[in-house]
Amino acid sequence: MHISGNKLLLTLTGALLLTFCGCKDQPAEEAAKPVNLPIVKVSVLHVAAEATRSQNEATGTVESVQRATIAAKVSGIIEQLPVELGSVVKKGDLLVGISAGEINARVAQAEAQLAQTRRNLDREKRLLDQGASTPETVKSLEDALRVAEAGYNEARAMQDYTTITAPFGGVITGKDVQAGDLATPGTPLLVLENNRKLQVVASVPEALALGVKTGQQLVMQIAAAGIEQSGEVSEISPAADPRSRTTTIKLQIRDASNLRPGQYVRVLLPGVKVESIMVPTAAISNYGQMERIFVVENGTARLRLVRTGPSHGDQVEILSGLEAGELVVVRGQNLLTDGQPVEIVP
Repeated sequence: MHISGNKLLLTLTGALLLTFCGCKDQPAEEAAKPVNLPIVKVSVLHVAAEATRSQNEATGTVESVQRATIAAKVSGIIEQLPVELGSVVKKGDLLVGISAGEINARVAQAEAQLAQTRRNLDREKRLLDQGASTPETVKSLEDALRVAEAGYNEARAMQDYTTITAPFGGVITGKDVQAGDLATPGTPLLVLENNRKLQVVASVPEALALGVKTGQQLVMQIAAAGIEQSGEVSEISPAADPRSRTTTIKLQIRDASNLRPGQYVRVLLPGVKVESIMVPTAAISNYGQMERIFVVENGTARLRLVRTGPSHGDQVEILSGLEAGELVVVRGQNLLTDGQPVEIVP
């Protein structure tokens, strides 16, 4: 039997269409079949927005209330240096002894000149009593005596500068010279700190400094010493640093027994009142780098990606991804997937 080309083409086309339609219908029917997920019993929490105070921090440093940089007032070779780093000294203890022969010679010269002027004055007074001198001569010698006394006192003061003693009791925390070095006026030699009376010096952002008042108690955390205690604000700088936009505050430390100058401190500052949503930390699970929770909507668990904020005890603040009034799963969430039916139990 002969079949024309057109009829053969139509027959093949119809067969292909029937085959294609048959293949397409079968997966569609399978996809339409619902996935039967088991019902999971969960406990939920009805979250609400709470009025909380935001927490801010400032960084600070433990410093001594009394701190002195010891420098020389005269030039000379350091011949006595009985202290080392960490040496504990009392008020009046010798710190540095400077050899200054020129100053000693000046003292001897001023002392001799003073003695001579006194002898001359005494002689002229005797002569005046005998009528062999004049009041003008005695007056001139009295003026010369005052000048000689001033010169002697100046020389003795310079001599006293060759011996440097501790202005208060404390510990040596800095030492930049050794015996035999040349001491020059104004050059730092030692650093002395009173390690028994410490304070915290913190830099507070200018926007938050307005909320800090003298006498206010602020929490201080010193991680190196494992200490958290409150300190009273004793001083507040009246001006802000134009470079860092911060204001310096000082806080008193009640117990400084385990602290050292230079330690890092975190100072907790009160913030402003805000509305925040808090959920138990256990309700949040990590999925890679994301944080997620489950909420219940119409008997079904729904997955939510959230962004968390600071923690307060066993509660954590939710910054985004959750609205007030929703039901958050707090128990049984480890068994859930998105869209799974749930039964709420106490």
